Amino acid sequence: MLRKFARQGSIVAVLLLVTASVAMAAGGGRQSSSSWISLNSTGGAATTNASGSSVTLYEGTTAVTRPFVHLMCYQGGTLTLQGWNAVFSTPTGSATFTFSSPAWQTGAAASCTANLENWDQYGTKGKVSVLATTTFQVNG
Repeated sequence: MLRKFARQGSIVAVLLLVTASVAMAAGGGRQSSSSWISLNSTGGAATTNASGSSVTLYEGTTAVTRPFVHLMCYQGGTLTLQGWNAVFSTPTGSATFTFSSPAWQTGAAASCTANLENWDQYGTKGKVSVLATTTFQVNG
C-alpha cells in the first residue's frame, strides 16, 4: 500500500513538473508585467480639462522599455486632435498634449482616448500593441 502511494506521488510530481515546464515555455519564462496610463501620476481616476489647455498623461509599465502615448480626441464624432509622444525619453514617464490643432473647435467639448503603446520595430515589423488605455472628457 505504501508503495502504491509513493508511486502515485511520483507520478503527480512528474505531471506537475511537466505542467510547470510547459507553462514557462509558453510564456517564455518571463515574469508577469503590468501597464497603466492616467491623468495623474498615481494611476487614479481621470479629471476634466478646459478646451485650449493641455493635459499631461502619466504611464507606468514593466512590459516594454520604449513605450509611446497615443492621444486621440473627438469633437462631435470627428477626430480633431491626434498625437504621439515617446514617454521613454522623459524622466517622469509622462507626455503632455495641448488641446489645439487646425481642426480643433475652441469652446467645444471633446471625448479623448489615450493609449499606452508598444511599437514593435523588430519582431513583427510595424506591429503596434496597446498596453493600457484611459478615456476622459474635455470641457468646452
